[in-house]
Amino acid sequence: MIMSRSEARHNDASVVTGDLLDRLLTGLPAEAVLTDPDVTVSYANDMASFCPAGAPAVVVLPRTVEEVQHVMRTASELRVPVVPQGARTGLSGGANASDGCIVLSLTKMDRILEINPVDRIAVVEPGVVNAALSRAVGEHGLYYPPDPSSWEMCTIGGNIGTASGGLCCVKYGVTAEYVLGLDVVLADGRLMSTGRRTAKGVAGYDLTRLFVGSEGSLGIVVRAILALKPQPPQQLVLAAEFASGAAACDAVCRIMAGGHVPSLLELMDRTTVRAVNDLAHMGLPDTTEALLLAAFDTADPAADLAAVGALCEAAGATQVVPADDFAESELLLQARRSSLVALEAVKGATMIDDVCVPRSRLAEMLEGVERIADKHQLTIGVVAHAGDGNTHPTVCFDAQDPDECRRARESFDEIMGLGLELGGTITGEHGVGVLKKEWLARELGPVGVEMQRAVKAAFDPLGILNPGKLF
Repeated sequence: MIMSRSEARHNDASVVTGDLLDRLLTGLPAEAVLTDPDVTVSYANDMASFCPAGAPAVVVLPRTVEEVQHVMRTASELRVPVVPQGARTGLSGGANASDGCIVLSLTKMDRILEINPVDRIAVVEPGVVNAALSRAVGEHGLYYPPDPSSWEMCTIGGNIGTASGGLCCVKYGVTAEYVLGLDVVLADGRLMSTGRRTAKGVAGYDLTRLFVGSEGSLGIVVRAILALKPQPPQQLVLAAEFASGAAACDAVCRIMAGGHVPSLLELMDRTTVRAVNDLAHMGLPDTTEALLLAAFDTADPAADLAAVGALCEAAGATQVVPADDFAESELLLQARRSSLVALEAVKGATMIDDVCVPRSRLAEMLEGVERIADKHQLTIGVVAHAGDGNTHPTVCFDAQDPDECRRARESFDEIMGLGLELGGTITGEHGVGVLKKEWLARELGPVGVEMQRAVKAAFDPLGILNPGKLF
């Protein structure tokens, strides 16, 4: 529902105070302000399970930096919380609304402002979809590597907020490696620029890196300068089947210790392989206990695949299948891309964990998850960005069964505890949000939490930016 100021004053059913709406509409077009509860409820949460969400007072969809500044000045003056959002594809509740908040949806700020092949940068607004940027820079022979699994929907602003990763991280790294500079609207409405356009720069504290992964708790990103790479050759993929998860993890260790730099190194455990077989009829053998996918985008990928195939066989692979061309490579990757949908089909609902451990302890992580699944009598499949130790144990459960929901949450927590015991972290790329904030305190320790809160207070002294998230 789009409301004029005069209509808002007389709408007694609205939870939006007349003062808030009046002030917002002095600097925003009417179509940018949504108050109909039937509409605003659709902005209440992201894709995470078990994360509470409140009812927003209003949803604002700005198109300009000045409009974002106006929203933040208004929110600061009236002490109204603001929850920034992108496409809401997150998996930690980091974009969930709080009661009475302004949801600041940045999806309308979706312009690619510049692509510079000489400087190898792109300048974009936060609402640009990851896949749209990738295709646009590809027309210039360039490559934006970060590729979250939701890349056809997720936005660059959301990727920056959660420091997203993806399948290519083993070679190319995560979003943080590609953010050179930012324009950020602070909690009081001031505009700050951080970072640079140059390939190098070390002037002052690295505030750009501070904002990456801050989940909208320090400021609103309204523009980003992103580093690009030359477009690599099309990758070739190898699939290796193993009779145990430990053997597959041994192969991962051999590949990395051997100095190989795959563009992708993904692992699927037996639960995931069987779920994919049931859903997509991929024809993978029932005896497969783990499937490892490796890819190279080098000048001679066939030679790299042959070397990695030999290491897989030395680790006990029962079958190694290298692709001959790009089309065959895409077929091999279909199993991995189908995995989360397949696991969701097992029971209808999933909780996707995001624990990252040292590569050398990947086998212990898989074995521990299997013990947790047996203990709680649940189906838990593991897919992993094995090359960087980032595992995604996925708990399958019936959302209509209270006891199963309880066991799912308990198993989720135990998996995070296991990750910390193995020297890992509670999140490699999904962020903390609401779902993991209790565990963040355990990982950081009391001094770490104190310093994080001090940083938060410096940027947001009123505590209005994405309250209730992180800690």
